[in-house]
This record gives sequence, structure tokens and C-alpha cells, in this order.
Amino acid sequence: MADKKTTEKLERTYIIPIRKDSVKVERWRRAKRAMNFIRAFMKRHMKCDNVKMGQELNELVWARGGKYVPNKVEIYAVKEDDIVRMNLKGAPLPKIEEKEEEKKEEKKEEKKTEEQKKTEIKEEKKEVERKEELKVEKKEFRKEHKPDFKAEYSHEAKS
Repeated sequence: MADKKTTEKLERTYIIPIRKDSVKVERWRRAKRAMNFIRAFMKRHMKCDNVKMGQELNELVWARGGKYVPNKVEIYAVKEDDIVRMNLKGAPLPKIEEKEEEKKEEKKEEKKTEEQKKTEIKEEKKEVERKEELKVEKKEFRKEHKPDFKAEYSHEAKS
């Protein structure tokens, strides 16, 4: 049974006593400390390190500024696939889909074969060589078509 991976969905509602922790800190740091306390509380109770907070929860804690945080917060949390998503009770949970798509794109980039990488390196070298050749051609052109100012402005050339 231990070999099978099952997707367990654990749903819970908590009332987190923020006041317990926020009193220990200076007033101007209370909102930040409250967010860290909520995250630590969820890690401890849901037994998971990956915790995602909802926007509504963040806005509630920071609503009255950094000094005055609510004493208690009622939270709805769901644990799926070692990811805990939480938000205020009744608010929608934060989405995780965006990061999964980014991970898929990174994996696709890693799967490039060595041949493709070698061809890309060769193409880059060719481009650098072309640019150097153009620079040399421009310098040569300038030398050939450089105007002779001495002849135009010297008195000896006129006579």
C-alpha cells in the first residue's frame, strides 16, 4: 500500500489566533509577522512545507496597515499533492496551475538534444564572425573614401 501514490484531499477550517504572536513584536512589524505566523501555523498543522495564501487573506491582514492586525482569522485550507492552499472562509482558493505550466516549459527546454545545442553554438559563432567581417569592411571603406581635407584647404594645392 505504501508504494501507491494516492491524491488525498484534506480540507480543514481553522481559527488562527494572530494576537498570540503579534503582541511579541514591535507595532510596525505586526502585519508581516502575522503573515509569517499564519504560514508557520499551517505548516505545523497541515504537515506540509509548500503553503500558498490567497489574496483575500493577505488583504485582510494588511487592511488597516502594518500596525493594526486582526486578533483572529478564520481560514479554510485544502491540502492536495503536498501543496496547502488557504484563504479566508468563503473566498476562492489560490490557483496553482500557472507554475505547473512553467515547470513543463522548463522540462521541455532541458530535453533539447546535444546536437541541437551544438548547432545553436555553431550558428552563434557564425553570426559573430559575420559581424566582425562587416566591421572590417566598414573600416576599409572609410579608409578608401576618406576625404582629403588638406588638399582642399591648403594654399599650395590652389596655385
